[in-house]
Amino acid sequence: MSKKEILICGAGIAGPALAYWLRMGGFTVTVVERAPTPRPGGQTVDLRGAGRTVIERMGLMDRARAESVQQRGLACVDASGRITARMPADSFGGEGMVSEIEILRGDLAGMLHEATLPDTEYLFDDTVTGIDQEADAVTVTFEKAAPRRFALVVGADGPHSVVRALAFGPEEEFVRPLGLYTSWFTAFDDLELDGWYLMHNAPGGLVASARPGRLPGEIKAGLSFRSAPLAYDRRDVGAQRELVARRFADVGWEVPRLLRAMRTAPDFFLDSMGQVRLDRWSRGRVALLGDAGYCATPLTGLGTSLALVGAYVLAGEIAAAGGDHRVALRRYDEVMRPYVGRAQQLPPGGASGYAPSGRLGIRLRDLSMRQMSRWPMRNLLAAQFAKAGDIALPEYGFAPGGR
Repeated sequence: MSKKEILICGAGIAGPALAYWLRMGGFTVTVVERAPTPRPGGQTVDLRGAGRTVIERMGLMDRARAESVQQRGLACVDASGRITARMPADSFGGEGMVSEIEILRGDLAGMLHEATLPDTEYLFDDTVTGIDQEADAVTVTFEKAAPRRFALVVGADGPHSVVRALAFGPEEEFVRPLGLYTSWFTAFDDLELDGWYLMHNAPGGLVASARPGRLPGEIKAGLSFRSAPLAYDRRDVGAQRELVARRFADVGWEVPRLLRAMRTAPDFFLDSMGQVRLDRWSRGRVALLGDAGYCATPLTGLGTSLALVGAYVLAGEIAAAGGDHRVALRRYDEVMRPYVGRAQQLPPGGASGYAPSGRLGIRLRDLSMRQMSRWPMRNLLAAQFAKAGDIALPEYGFAPGGR
């Protein structure tokens, strides 16, 4: 083992982005991922603000634009399908609720994965089971691979991070629930969207949504609901489908069709929404990145920007510190902390604004959305959307020769 060997746990967006920049800095990188292959598909994510700048510096913007999903914007609909409010994608300079560049999570992750090849080692279908820190290294045990030693370990494995649990403590110490659960899945239906991301609210804090995918006839659907904490088996997908079906059994609009598609969707996913908050993103030679360290939730629309910017900054500070991990991780925190703090501020209304409990709340939310292009709502929303670019990205001097 040398001071240049770094392990990243997680091959979503943050992990491969970090691997890319670390390789540019001349480091030897291994990425371990629980899934057997890079995860395809998924919902759309935003490329906005400083996150877009990072993609540009990687030379991937042309491909990102080519693979982006074409959407006209966000529109709210009532039970009959009538549009009650809308926000076009070009609102707020293309940085609104639906950004100018939206790409499927799997497409972006695949693009980043390919950009790290062939000089990044991937251990798919495996995970970290133990972390033993020593003065000069970290000994890591895996579920399948033999134990190995690394100079640094980075957890980029999402809000339910295994690395965070092993090195920092139980999840409940760091995750702040929003009282909101969301299921995502892909449907293939002739539901007429006309290019819009359609969202329907129903009393009881229920939200159903459907937006165009990248392929013909592909729909990216979501069913969200407000709830006190629920106990369910995260491995029992059948039980999760039944849980969602019961919640939405009496909802109108196109929900019955979405529920039928949900029952057979191969990519169905259910999770609670919660923000991850830590006073420090490192302990010794272990650091956290992206949702593992500072999940902002999809309500902010800034999770992808945080992952991409965090990866760029962490790699840059590691390279600039010349092997002193204490300096690198302290600087990573100093540069990212203000950006993360602003990004984690929820939009006006928070969870209740996204999923109002009653009919009056739904009407008021629609009214406020119709006013978003006017003062004072425009100024409030412009400040929220501007957070994506609210950081001066350092120039770390990465050179192609580092690869």
